[in-house]
Amino acid sequence: MARKKDFDEDELLEKAVNIFWDKGYCATSAQDLVDGLGINRSSLYNTYTDKRTLFTKSLKHYQDKQTSAVLSLLNNADNIYEVIKEIFDRIIQESVEDNLTKGCFMVNTAVELSSHDPEVKDLVNLNNQSVVDALKRAIEKGQKSGQINQDSAPLAVARFIFSTISGLRVTARSGADEKTLKDIASVTLQSLK
Repeated sequence: MARKKDFDEDELLEKAVNIFWDKGYCATSAQDLVDGLGINRSSLYNTYTDKRTLFTKSLKHYQDKQTSAVLSLLNNADNIYEVIKEIFDRIIQESVEDNLTKGCFMVNTAVELSSHDPEVKDLVNLNNQSVVDALKRAIEKGQKSGQINQDSAPLAVARFIFSTISGLRVTARSGADEKTLKDIASVTLQSLK
């Protein structure tokens, strides 16, 4: 008979996200995980087999929570320009409030691991494509309603906005101030009018 887990898996994955997000995959030790998760080493390995499995589950958990919120915002938007502005504003606010300058877990993972871990690269690319697809649909809707200029193809605009989102995250992680982040967002928003 399988032994009952002594922990809430969603809560544990949320803690794991924060540990990996703070330190990165490579710099996170098994001891960091045991200490940060508050479970013993045998429970960790019995549940997740190894650090990499826990990491990929944590990345998927982050995607389910964070990316889903952005997708919902885009898919339910009536005023596309204002929703894109809201996304930028949220990123800037999160970045200003983030004393640890953690950036975005998904972007950090892309930079750290995508070039040499095909599975992680696929997870990151699927996540990114889902955001680009939602942005494209939103841009098409915005162009039809006259909220967004029609000078460029919706896919090109979606890719540009996604690149700006990623760039804001990386720029924030490097310690950029609020004014710098607002300038980047402002120029991008002006291009949509």
